[in-house]
Amino acid sequence: MPVRATAREFLIAQASSRRSVRRAAELVSPSSRAVRSTRRRLARTYLTGHGLEIGALHLPLSLPRGAQASYVDRMARDDLRREYPELRSYDLVDVDVIDDGETLATVRDGTVDFVVANHFIEHTEDPIGALASHARVLRPGGVLFMAVPDKRHTFDANRPVTPLEHLVRDHQHGPAGSRVQHYDEWAELVEGLSGDAAAARARELERDDFSIHFHVFTPHAFAALLTHSAEAEGLPLELETIVPVRHEFIAVLRRPDPALATTAIGRHAAAALTARRVSQMA
Repeated sequence: MPVRATAREFLIAQASSRRSVRRAAELVSPSSRAVRSTRRRLARTYLTGHGLEIGALHLPLSLPRGAQASYVDRMARDDLRREYPELRSYDLVDVDVIDDGETLATVRDGTVDFVVANHFIEHTEDPIGALASHARVLRPGGVLFMAVPDKRHTFDANRPVTPLEHLVRDHQHGPAGSRVQHYDEWAELVEGLSGDAAAARARELERDDFSIHFHVFTPHAFAALLTHSAEAEGLPLELETIVPVRHEFIAVLRRPDPALATTAIGRHAAAALTARRVSQMA
């Protein structure tokens, strides 16, 4: 059976019996050597010092020598074990910071060297707001490291890419106005339901506050979000690279350090090169 079909069936089974499907994608995505080695390679290139990893559960990023992480999640490890009984045979990381990974409200501004948020941004209802929170806690020169599912290669394949205008509206006016649409889309295009059955399932998921993939991306669409966030929203994040690998792509962003700023010509040239590479992924 194709991986995509297996993934969809597993996720639907999990959604039917548990209150949350957050990170269910991690359980069914191929734990391939290519994905692991690409994540490790980029971590060696960009991560150093002390940072945060959000929602690591049983899949923390392998950090290079010279980099250490404190782990952030919405509850303590024992509570996470009860929330995710399907992970009982896995070792979970010790949670150092109990917080909402979208806001990082307990973390002071400019205090960490990096933030790792793998398979997280698609679960946020306001991705621009989450990016702003992550940028806020980075020191100048700090790095945001994100592995994001490429919707074309996951159980989200039948869903349309989330338009930039939708993401901007969720940020400016709040996500409540689009929540019903997200659950309807999930019930119809991921679980494959229709009519009254789809509507009833969507309302059930909404009542239970299931953490679905609220927004879905391709590398090109995500790069457009990052460009808008920097240019229109004023987020202090510059794109270093986007690397596609199997079912995901890894985006690395940096908070500019004025003391180490490159020339304007150098920044524009790097941005243009990245834009050309991302366009080729569309």
